[in-house]
Amino acid sequence: MEFSTPILLSTYATQGSHSKKMVLLGSCFAENIGKKLEEYKFLSETNPFGTLYNPLSVASAIQSLLDRKQYEAADLFKHEGCFHSFDHHSRFSSIDKEQCLNQINTKVHKACEHLKESSFLFITFGSAYVYRLKENNRIVANCHKLPDKLFKRELLSVETIVSTWTNLINKITKVNSNLHIIFTISPIRHLKDGAHGNQVSKATLLLAVEQLQGLFPEQTSYFPAYEIMLDELRDYRFYAEDMVHPSPLAIHYIWERFASSFMTSDTRKIMKEWDEIQKAMNHKPFQPDSEAYKKFIVQTLLKIEHITKKIPSFDTQNEIRALKSKLK
Repeated sequence: MEFSTPILLSTYATQGSHSKKMVLLGSCFAENIGKKLEEYKFLSETNPFGTLYNPLSVASAIQSLLDRKQYEAADLFKHEGCFHSFDHHSRFSSIDKEQCLNQINTKVHKACEHLKESSFLFITFGSAYVYRLKENNRIVANCHKLPDKLFKRELLSVETIVSTWTNLINKITKVNSNLHIIFTISPIRHLKDGAHGNQVSKATLLLAVEQLQGLFPEQTSYFPAYEIMLDELRDYRFYAEDMVHPSPLAIHYIWERFASSFMTSDTRKIMKEWDEIQKAMNHKPFQPDSEAYKKFIVQTLLKIEHITKKIPSFDTQNEIRALKSKLK
């Protein structure tokens, strides 16, 4: 007997592995998947502009990467003692102007190079609502807690999103013709838009992505994170305490569903091996000075060496250092 409605997933024509670079941009859900990729030592770069929610801000960020934009003092503004960028999340803000610019430009330049060499670009749209700065009609990625009266809020149309992204995808493919774009819609509800407003927003994003897939069938795919959360995990026990964000269990479940369809079978085997190594590393022995435990540590080091021989890019320096310290 089934107690949920499973979402059928197709195996991606082009699959992920540890040898293929990836870039992720978008909402909190992109952050969650990015952390999982980082845990499993994939060559990934996540949100070089910080968390972004609407499709036009995500598009603007990618355009900045394509242009290798160098941010300058004129691109910042000061509010409540900190320097901010309207293109970036507040994690880049700083009381020191030069530090703020350095953080921004370092990330942009690193992500720019990564994007040119990547096989996959993951895009997660969170909301179709945008905020425009009234003084110049500019769409901002983050309001940085400025007064509401400085902005006007609007719902993007499907046509605007599709037009912007059609132009952008054409530009991207000229820079990196091998790049495959995987769209997702964040399952995180934006209840500040109201229950109905959130559904209208998500519907707008879904329709836009559907049209983009029709226009670029070879270059784009869709992963149904939103549908998995709403149908397979249709229960508040799969939400965090705020009843808005997915719980750690839900994130892990969606990640497993994603990995099962996106990663190659050999890659999934490596991931399983790494899970076992992580369990070994987190093991707390009763007798840490015993010969048996030292033998256990040596065996774990040999398992890590086995993985790194198969995948040279697998960065295990921190793990090796931590294990060797237990042998002293």
